[in-house]
Amino acid sequence: MSAPASAPGNESVRQFTVSADDDGIRLDRWFKRNLPQVGFATVSRWARTGQIRVDGKRAKPEDRLAAGQVLRVPPGGEEPPREPAKPRARALSPEQIAEAKDMVIRETPSAIVLNKPPGLATQGGSKTTKHVDGLLDAFVADERTPRPRLVHRLDKDTSGVLLIARTPGSAASFSKRFASRSARKVYWALVVGKPDLAEGVIDAPLAKQPGTGGEKMHIDEENGASAKTRYRVVDSAGQRASWVELEPLTGRTHQLRVHMAAIGHPIVGDGKYGGPDAFLTGAVSRKMHLHARRLIISEPKAGEGTGGKLDVTAELPQHFAASMEVLGFDQGMSDASPLREETPEKTGEEKKQAARRHFKQARKEERSPRRARGAAKAPSKPKPKGKPAAGAKPKTGAKPKGAGRKPTR
Repeated sequence: MSAPASAPGNESVRQFTVSADDDGIRLDRWFKRNLPQVGFATVSRWARTGQIRVDGKRAKPEDRLAAGQVLRVPPGGEEPPREPAKPRARALSPEQIAEAKDMVIRETPSAIVLNKPPGLATQGGSKTTKHVDGLLDAFVADERTPRPRLVHRLDKDTSGVLLIARTPGSAASFSKRFASRSARKVYWALVVGKPDLAEGVIDAPLAKQPGTGGEKMHIDEENGASAKTRYRVVDSAGQRASWVELEPLTGRTHQLRVHMAAIGHPIVGDGKYGGPDAFLTGAVSRKMHLHARRLIISEPKAGEGTGGKLDVTAELPQHFAASMEVLGFDQGMSDASPLREETPEKTGEEKKQAARRHFKQARKEERSPRRARGAAKAPSKPKPKGKPAAGAKPKTGAKPKGAGRKPTR
């Protein structure tokens, strides 16, 4: 967020330029992150009455912002200070507290890293009462301890590294890392068959499959959101199964599962996308074999962490490790190194320049349709009538006036 600038003619009106860190964020979330003193009810009222403008246009709370856009914010809106709400810690049983703490594989001032077991949901739902989020009260020591927060999620049947933020500040920092794709995640999976190419990138847009209530995704070349997955085959058990490393370059729902099924090699145990072909005979477990093996992410630099890299590896669940042994795979063949090179984080000046370029390009694209409409409306110039101007030459092949007539005497 850039420093506010006063609008012409009204020094109380504030203007902000959306930073690269806030690219793609919802308008209401932008206020919560950058102007937390302005409540949601106020943002909704301002949007409804047209007092909030994005690049001069009315905006809704759910609209997405782009880096470089100029946000006009009316004066005031600050809510009176409230008493800080005391965290309402759920009363957990000794067994639940033990279950939560048994999942911990790393703790830092800013984060708690868990190794989530398969079969445990990350968040609750209409029919889900047991989940990781419900166990986080095990890490609330007293009323002064903020409740830890989820910053990303894993599917219920996917195991592995799950990052939990200790405070709201660290949650915001980690969320930015995931949103900007600077956090690097490497998954291990067992898939049916052997891919023809030892490594590559699967580029197939995804969308919710109609008629499934949004619970299933499918490839949609026309309306799907961009989705890319890099993969590498570590080892193969003939043509029966392969052990692959997967690195999502985007973060779509069920992305890895849909992409592997799309190239004809569904993840072992994933009946949802692989059907009956996703299950192997013999001693290989019928559970899903997808595991978030390694996570590398930057910690907050001020106050809540070291500012260094948090690099965590999660051990395989029992069924996955057993299947590896049955198929003859040696875990030592992979250290789950990221398949893509690390993208260095941009400096503040680089972010400002990127925001300026984005804004300039957006203005240019906005002007182009206007020019096209103006050219379409402009009337075509009529051809001149009458005698040619003095000294004008006749057209090639045209006979001069009077040609062919006999001269009069």
